[in-house]
Amino acid sequence: MSNHNLYAALRAAFPADLNALAVETDEGLHYSWQDLDRASAMMANLFASLDLPKGSRIAVQVEKSVEAMMLYLATLRAGYVFLPLNTAYQSAEISYFVDNAEPAVVVCSPANFGWVSKIAFKAGTQHVFTLGDDRTGSLLERAAHHSDQHTPVQQQADDLAAILYTSGTTGRSKGAMLTHGNMLSNAAMLKNYWGWKPGDVLIHALPIFHVHGLFVAIHGALINGSKMIWMAKFDPKRVIARMPEASVFMGVPTLYVRMLAEPSLDKLAVKNMRLFIAGSAPLLLETFKAWQTRTGHTILERYGMSETVMLTSNPYSADPRYGQQTERRGGTVGFPLPGVTLRVMGDDGQTLPVGDIGGIQVKGPNVFKGYWRMPEKTAEEFTADGFFKTGDVGKVDERGYVTIVGRSKDLIISGGYNVYPAEIEGYINDMPGVDESAVVGVPHPDFGEVGVAVVIAKAGAKVQADAILAHLKAQLANFKIPKKCFVLTELPRNTMGKVQKNLLRDQYKALFA
Repeated sequence: MSNHNLYAALRAAFPADLNALAVETDEGLHYSWQDLDRASAMMANLFASLDLPKGSRIAVQVEKSVEAMMLYLATLRAGYVFLPLNTAYQSAEISYFVDNAEPAVVVCSPANFGWVSKIAFKAGTQHVFTLGDDRTGSLLERAAHHSDQHTPVQQQADDLAAILYTSGTTGRSKGAMLTHGNMLSNAAMLKNYWGWKPGDVLIHALPIFHVHGLFVAIHGALINGSKMIWMAKFDPKRVIARMPEASVFMGVPTLYVRMLAEPSLDKLAVKNMRLFIAGSAPLLLETFKAWQTRTGHTILERYGMSETVMLTSNPYSADPRYGQQTERRGGTVGFPLPGVTLRVMGDDGQTLPVGDIGGIQVKGPNVFKGYWRMPEKTAEEFTADGFFKTGDVGKVDERGYVTIVGRSKDLIISGGYNVYPAEIEGYINDMPGVDESAVVGVPHPDFGEVGVAVVIAKAGAKVQADAILAHLKAQLANFKIPKKCFVLTELPRNTMGKVQKNLLRDQYKALFA
């Protein structure tokens, strides 16, 4: 019987020379493939020595480090379930996750041990370890006493590998259960779709408590046996300076905007780069075009979720399924990936024709098993024929390109008409002097709901709220025009750069009361 343990598949892709360089950090530390294998084996043996029940969760809230990645690999190979937690979470949030997931092991930063251990022990967690980003902590001290040889535990494709808590913009966070099979199918498919090749080097500048940095980036490099240039935090100058040694970069749109602000970004700096990938938040068309002009490279935008890993992608090269005239198109997230079925559905449960906007539903080997201990919620989010309702609203054009218009919960129903914020934001963002915008729905006594626009001006530009609304009135139906517009200095964002519209809705909910 073959072993479907994700670590076994990643390990099989390591280069023949295990002494070759696998990871180089921005602090000048070097880790070989042998180091990754041996250190994760020692941690896996430590976990095995604790006699944890099968399927135990290992909750981790630590700063980014290569050792933190080794801890993830150790959890996979030991057959336990990895539960990454955002480093920004505070005590109330950690209490919720620990109570909900009931982890057997919690690993936290040494500085947080006092309050995290109290929460964990109170909830019945047996083991709390620390791991610092400077290679200190009780986890490494304890693991040092264990063997550096370990056979990955036998796993089925359907066995749980990780639980990712969604950001919880509506109600409590839900734990998306991802299996070894979900993640391996996605990693193997992306290796081909994105044209990974021998000698590729990845600049890793993302956090590792999230799908993008932990699964897409790390799995991509490991399953290709590719070296990583590892950055604890994103620094635009340092990233650009390392590009001559690299070939692949993955980032959220904010990172591209920050690099475009650096004079050192030019065609010479990126001449050895093969691929720039963006995701986790919408990439503005202006950023897409500016990057093309400045570097000669076209950013590849893709779309995924905590529940599904990657779902769609603009093509790396011509996609034979869609003819040879396939290119990376700004403002779209490309085609459904091989193996993924995607459909756009109307409120009546019927599949919508090409170009119509509706709810996006997906099916494929990458789609999660369900929400942790939420059978009713899981049942609610899947259709009778097995499609997952993503909660995203979008459309597919005549060439097969998918465009995301927004989240279904962002939809504004004003006087009985559907208003899609992304459409209005597109018009506002095209106006002179506008850097970015967000449109949210708030309660209104007459219309039920109306739009409120929040606009960020470009540095040095003067933007008037009244002028924005007047400009929109000349272009859009009256029911789509926001009733109020505010010009601010910044939008509230989460750690992945996504605008937190729930906070804006809260801020303006009493505007028309």
